[in-house]
Amino acid sequence: MALSSTKVVRLTFSTAGGKTFAITIDNPKEDLQPAEVMAAMNSLIDSDIFLTPSGALTGIRDIKVIDTTTNDLYDPPQA
Repeated sequence: MALSSTKVVRLTFSTAGGKTFAITIDNPKEDLQPAEVMAAMNSLIDSDIFLTPSGALTGIRDIKVIDTTTNDLYDPPQA
């Protein structure tokens, strides 16, 4: 039984087909600034390196830092 915490940053883009495409990155740095994330996202859009089912990345849709705490209440006995 343990308490654990994880943090990710989820970068969500708009695509040419009108859908969204998300990239999740583990363990973002603590002092992450919106401007630097937006600059990185714009660089990904401009480089056109991602091929999604709904077309090329066309814009920034959302940026979220997600912090999750898990309280594991039961660990089964090891066999």
